[in-house]
Amino acid sequence: MLKLLRRFMGAYTRDWVIGPASKLLEVLFDLLTPLVIARMIDESVATHDVGGALRYGALLLAMAVVGLGFTLICQKMAALASQGMGTDIRHALFRHINALSHAELDRFGTPSLITRITNDVNQVQLAIALGIRQLIRWPFLAIGSMVAALVIDWQLGLIFLVSTPLIGAVFWFVMSRCVPYFKSMQAKLDRIGLICREGLSGVRVIRAFVREDHERVRFHQAAHEQADTAIAAGKLSSVLNPATFLIMNLGVCAILWAGGVRVNVGGLTQGEVMAFVNYMTQTLLSIVYVANLVVVFTKASASAARINEVLACEPSVVDAPDAWDGSDLAAHEDVPALTMRNAAFAYPNASARVIDGATLELMPGQTLGIIGGTGSGKSTLVSLIPRLYDVCAGVVEVFGRDVRAWQLRALRRVVGIVPQSASLISGTIRSNLCWRKRGASDAELWSALEAAQAAEFVRKLPDGLDATVEAGGKNFSGGQRQRLTIARALMGDPLILILDDSASALDFKTDAALRHAIQSRARASREAGATPLTTVIVSQRVSSVRDADAICVMRRGHVVGLGTHDELLAGCEVYREICLSQLRAEELGLAQEGEPAAAAAAARVAAGSEGGAR
Repeated sequence: MLKLLRRFMGAYTRDWVIGPASKLLEVLFDLLTPLVIARMIDESVATHDVGGALRYGALLLAMAVVGLGFTLICQKMAALASQGMGTDIRHALFRHINALSHAELDRFGTPSLITRITNDVNQVQLAIALGIRQLIRWPFLAIGSMVAALVIDWQLGLIFLVSTPLIGAVFWFVMSRCVPYFKSMQAKLDRIGLICREGLSGVRVIRAFVREDHERVRFHQAAHEQADTAIAAGKLSSVLNPATFLIMNLGVCAILWAGGVRVNVGGLTQGEVMAFVNYMTQTLLSIVYVANLVVVFTKASASAARINEVLACEPSVVDAPDAWDGSDLAAHEDVPALTMRNAAFAYPNASARVIDGATLELMPGQTLGIIGGTGSGKSTLVSLIPRLYDVCAGVVEVFGRDVRAWQLRALRRVVGIVPQSASLISGTIRSNLCWRKRGASDAELWSALEAAQAAEFVRKLPDGLDATVEAGGKNFSGGQRQRLTIARALMGDPLILILDDSASALDFKTDAALRHAIQSRARASREAGATPLTTVIVSQRVSSVRDADAICVMRRGHVVGLGTHDELLAGCEVYREICLSQLRAEELGLAQEGEPAAAAAAARVAAGSEGGAR
């Protein structure tokens, strides 16, 4: 908690000074109040002096008004500091989370990060507000009451000194056992967040498979586990108030007993005994509030530790000190657009590599198709190109430079990627398309939409480019979302376009038109003397990759085939199996029964052109 405060309280130093100072002045008036009451009893009430009682009453009223003024000042300072620091912490968390690589995001998990940026920050905010408003008041009031009591009569004051260690022992006993519960509560909130997220985002699937009851059971179990932990912590915390009240009330009884004896022998006045009782009551209330503050700060400490864990996590994908900004990219037109040499990657804590020994090369303007079974590593392979992950061995180069030597901004300007899951952000079509190029003209937007085969349905919308996009693009069909995300990736004229199974929701005709439009953009760039667009297509469809200059066949993280369609059909058994699972032998031009298919395909390769990337 202190580490978090030191980092973010600098801009709110004034509030942290004025707030507690105002609270100290208020406490000072609270400490003087029992003394004024004691004098009023001894000097006015005992002598039936109405005028004196009224004067003391007016003094008490004035002290209360002034104390209220200082209270309001402190409240304002606490609100400014807590809300301001909470906002700054959220901004810092959000910025840092967006700077983390996919490896760190995978480690924390989305539900946990959401809980930390919302619930955990709320706990810290509450602790900051109460810290300014109450942390100074109640301990100072308790100590001040003890000192004032000792000044009046040190013998009765010893009762305070005996009560304090007993209360401290109760605090230590309860809080030492509550802290683990509070940490566990936050972790179980993460679990509830995960189940809610899955249930809400997949509600259609859940209803389609009639799994509502199953999801209710999952949520019920997670909620009850969190509730059980909270109840256990609450039971322990509930010991604080009764225990402290018992100790302090026994102290009051002791004061009244001993004070009564001292009044009889003339050692104390009735007013002083009343002052003692008032001070004891103030101490009692202070201890009760401190007990509640301890609970709040314990929770906040657990939350602050979770926040600090995220802020202390260093992203593994960062710019090198001498990272290249791509400024002389034109001088690299004669080098491969994409090169992989023995590239390997493994997810953290994984038992085996997801990608192992991938080697390929692609020249500018060419198209690479990547195909393979589910879980073969296709998406992971292309995620290494824009450096969403770093290879653990080998090299990935873009235009002759290791991707780790590029500035991330420059690399991701050059590489446009369309992920498997079409993701749109709430706003408008225009605001989504302008992600890669702010202030793009309508002509540029329509050009990208035309290439992505999305212009037709966008023109039919009443607001066109300014049509509303709901969160996640839920007001569009799956195919429409995919085409809009492809158009977004084409904005800013990337030199490498990665389509990661991003046409799965498109029909064959639209898919073919999309690939033809992308090839046309590449030819137009080459004719204009610019670096032509290089395309990487990840797909389960043979038809989507069949015409690529090179096809990379993946199996269990390994490149088991690399070449043109005809070459692979002749020499790669895995590719032939994929083709035959989707197309008839006649469509593939394979030999009929009695003629070895591989031999026939090899004959076609010999008669055809060599092409493609290595």
